[in-house]
Amino acid sequence: MAFQSEEDLTCTVCLDIFKDPVVLPCNHSFCNICLQTWWSDKSVCECPVCKRKSSRSDPHRNLALEKMCKAFLMESDQGASAVSEALCGLHSERLKLFCLDHQLPVCLICRDSKMHTSHRFRPIQELAHEQRKELQKCLGPLLEKVQVFVHVKGNFDKTAEHIKVQARHTERQIKEQFQRLHQFLQEEEEARITALREEEEQKSEAIKEKIEALSRVIGALSETIQAAEEELSSEDISFLQNYKAVVKRVQQHALLEDPELPSGALIDVAKHLGNLTFNIWNKMKKMVSYSPVILDPNTANPELILSEDLTSVSHGERQKLPENPERTSYHRSVRGWEGFNSGTHSWDVEVGDNTAWFVGVAAESIQKTERIKSGFWQIEFYNGKYSTRVLGTPPSGLRVKKKPQRVRVHLDWNRGRLSFSDPDTGSQLQSFTHCFTDKLFPCMGTLNETPLKVLPDKIYVTREYLS
Repeated sequence: MAFQSEEDLTCTVCLDIFKDPVVLPCNHSFCNICLQTWWSDKSVCECPVCKRKSSRSDPHRNLALEKMCKAFLMESDQGASAVSEALCGLHSERLKLFCLDHQLPVCLICRDSKMHTSHRFRPIQELAHEQRKELQKCLGPLLEKVQVFVHVKGNFDKTAEHIKVQARHTERQIKEQFQRLHQFLQEEEEARITALREEEEQKSEAIKEKIEALSRVIGALSETIQAAEEELSSEDISFLQNYKAVVKRVQQHALLEDPELPSGALIDVAKHLGNLTFNIWNKMKKMVSYSPVILDPNTANPELILSEDLTSVSHGERQKLPENPERTSYHRSVRGWEGFNSGTHSWDVEVGDNTAWFVGVAAESIQKTERIKSGFWQIEFYNGKYSTRVLGTPPSGLRVKKKPQRVRVHLDWNRGRLSFSDPDTGSQLQSFTHCFTDKLFPCMGTLNETPLKVLPDKIYVTREYLS
């Protein structure tokens, strides 16, 4: 190995002698753990030196290089030992043995001395070779552990990025929903102020007409009074000649009814302000909806696509999502966000023309990673056939007279009853009885682009009268 320099056996990533070296198609070699760590931060597998892309994420081991590195390290260890610990400090003899009891290198004279009576010895070179092999063997699981940690770290990095994406997406949806509410309230405010101003204009015009009419009457009365007063100061002959006409005119005006302010002349303030917030809330129910089941995107299989309002699911291209514990990696399903461990609950799912779907409930302790469909109670439609599945048992056939467009799921957790029916015809599709102990979550899945949709409940605004 004298011709082999240390530089030729050094990894360009960690700048240390190769450990478990692997070789890429471009013939550059690296420590396996160094290469995997390098790739964990990259979007593509490329050579750290020449940047050439590799089609393999698990490159071949470089056995020849690994042997050369082991031989080089062995010679280096032996050379260093020969320089620093070659001679016994007591007898100036070469250290050829290793005392297993004292765990110290000794010479042949030490072996026969009283200090090492009945002790066990091994040749240094032989023992060092065996223990190197033992250490190499111990390193195997550690290297595997490092690869596991590298994989988990990569998933953590992906999770951190996904958290940012989720936050931005959720913030945008919150703003959009509040924008719709703001717009509704603004339009409602403008409509009510417009109605108030129209009433103000109408009633102001009406009272203006009344005022003008009264002004004309007052003018006529003033003229009559003035004429009568003039006659009173006239000569007797003139007064007597005009007396009857003046008296008649005065008496006619005196018979006029006293004017009164008409009813309803003022602004109907109570109409505009009475129960204002309640009336707006009651009107707002037309633009809002309530879904009895909200789907949890953190539980959705990567092949499932959820709607913006989290009430429908369809099948699509596989997404790059974090491997979080709540997500099912094998079963193509998504769970509801809220689970039930008591009470009665019901929800409708629109299946429409979807040709591959299932609807049901899943236990909280469901197996999420193994290829076992345990913890489910469901009905499904696939290849033109209906079937049911209970816990981990194989599916069993289900006879359905008419293809349902909607499926109603009714859960009575306390009584251990779960039923499926067609709400359009009222016919029962399937029912289960079980002593539930786990929290149950609504669950559904599809292999079709046609979405499954949780239908909203009707919203009522009621008043309670005090007795």
